[in-house]
Amino acid sequence: MPEMPDVIFATPRHLPDAKTLRGRVAVLDIAFTADGMGTPFEEMTGPFIAALGSRLAAWIDHHDHERHVQFAGDPRFVLATKQEHGACPEMVTPEVVAAAGPVDTVVAHSDLDGLYAAAKWILGGVEPYAGADDDARAVDTRMGLPGPIGELCDKAIRAHFRDEALKHRIVRWLVGGMRDKEHRAVIREAAADFDRMAEEARRLASFYEPRGRAVFVDAQRHARGKYDKTLLLLEGQAKAAVAIVRDTGMITVAAAFDSGIDFIRLLDLGGGMPTRISIKEKRLEELLAKLNAG
Repeated sequence: MPEMPDVIFATPRHLPDAKTLRGRVAVLDIAFTADGMGTPFEEMTGPFIAALGSRLAAWIDHHDHERHVQFAGDPRFVLATKQEHGACPEMVTPEVVAAAGPVDTVVAHSDLDGLYAAAKWILGGVEPYAGADDDARAVDTRMGLPGPIGELCDKAIRAHFRDEALKHRIVRWLVGGMRDKEHRAVIREAAADFDRMAEEARRLASFYEPRGRAVFVDAQRHARGKYDKTLLLLEGQAKAAVAIVRDTGMITVAAAFDSGIDFIRLLDLGGGMPTRISIKEKRLEELLAKLNAG
């Protein structure tokens, strides 16, 4: 197994303290924050980049953002749109890893896309198994189906999204060529929990209500237990072009990856994933008005 750097899982709005990160740092699949999403670039991403300074070895990401042009001349930043690259791992090539040089810490997004990108980085830009990039793209775009390894990891992560130890285990299992039987058993057990969440998501889907081009469900009101939000959104997309789920004061909005709908532009959010966003529920009526205009 290759020498493991420190692996830190993060999200765009919850970045680690740069001072706590060891040595040179590669940042993978972490989108720039945007004003319209509630956390301005100047308050989160910008200060993090500045704090890392020359220790930042690479920043690779595939989420749309108006600030990408600001870093076009910096070779450490390999930035694309979601349309250009459906998932981040395919951007982690041997050439990109070699150009960055040795790193001591990898900061990766805490979803399957990020975990696969981290594993591929550690392996020098080589897929942990044939078809891993395709699996990551299928999962992140929700177009097509991942293979058995991708499906297993996806279910485990979705069922236990806040389990940091599980995520580290998945990365180590991938980097180790999926040979560790203990890692596989734990991942399988975690994945099995997903089936119960899926059942609740399908039950909640029966409460979808039509809202013009969209359907809406108040999961906060109807949920009886944990459910998988991604599956609930996909169930909604089978009923209408756009699915909207309300929960804990927020709404999550999704459309098919190839729908041509761009919520970032529609709501002037500044950056993120064009076909899936989470915003405060007070913007629901604004969203519906713009979505259904004309």
